[in-house]
Amino acid sequence: MAEKKMNKKKKSNKASTQTYLPIAEIKEGVVILKDGTLRSVLMTSSLNFALKSEDEQNAIISSYVGFLNSLDFPLQIVSQSRRLRIQPYLDKLGKIESEQTNELLRVQIADYRAFIQELVQIGQIMTKRFYVVVPYDPLSNKKKGFFARLKEVMKPALTLRLKEEQFQKRKEDLNLRVRQVMGGLEGMGLQVAQLDTQALIELYYSAYNPDISYAESLQPIESLQIEQI
Repeated sequence: MAEKKMNKKKKSNKASTQTYLPIAEIKEGVVILKDGTLRSVLMTSSLNFALKSEDEQNAIISSYVGFLNSLDFPLQIVSQSRRLRIQPYLDKLGKIESEQTNELLRVQIADYRAFIQELVQIGQIMTKRFYVVVPYDPLSNKKKGFFARLKEVMKPALTLRLKEEQFQKRKEDLNLRVRQVMGGLEGMGLQVAQLDTQALIELYYSAYNPDISYAESLQPIESLQIEQI
C-alpha cells in the first residue's frame, strides 16, 4: 500500500513539458515569456549576395550598417533548416491527375509525381528560412525613466500572464520596434512578414518537435485543446 501511494505521489508531481519552456503564452501575434518580456518574430526573404554587382553589394552593406546603427535594442537573427514537406504537393498532384480527362496529360502528371517523390527520397532536400526576433523588455526601453521601467517589471510582469492593459501597452511599444526593423530590412531589398499567432505556434512546434512536426502538421489553433499552466 505504501508503495502504491508513493507511485501515485510521483505521478501527481510529474511536471508538464510546458513547465520547462520559457514561453508563457502566445496571443495576438506576440510571444509572452515567463519573465514578462515580449517577442515578435519576422520572417524574411534572402538575397544572393554573390550574384550582385560590386555597386549593389556596397549599397547593401551600407544599408545594413545604417540599419544596425539605428537600433538601440538587441535583435536575434535565426536561420532554420528543415526537411522539405513534399507530401501536400504530391497530394495536390494526385488530385489533379485524378481529375484530368486527357489521357496523355494524366500519364505525364503521374510520371512527374513519381519523379518528385523518388527525388525527395533519394536526397534529403532541405528548406532554409530566416527569422528576425524583435524583443521588448521594460528595462531596456531607454525612452522611459529608470523608476518607470523598474515599476513595470516589479508589478505583475513576473507572473506567467500579463494583465490585459499592461500587455496592450507593452505590445504597442513592441510594435514600434517591429515597424522600425521591417523598414530597415525592406530598405535592403528584403521581403518581410510578421508572423501571426498560428504561424508562431507552428514555428515553435516545429522547433521543439522537428521529427513529429515533419510527419504530423499542427492543427489550426481553433481546434487545439491547450493545457493551462
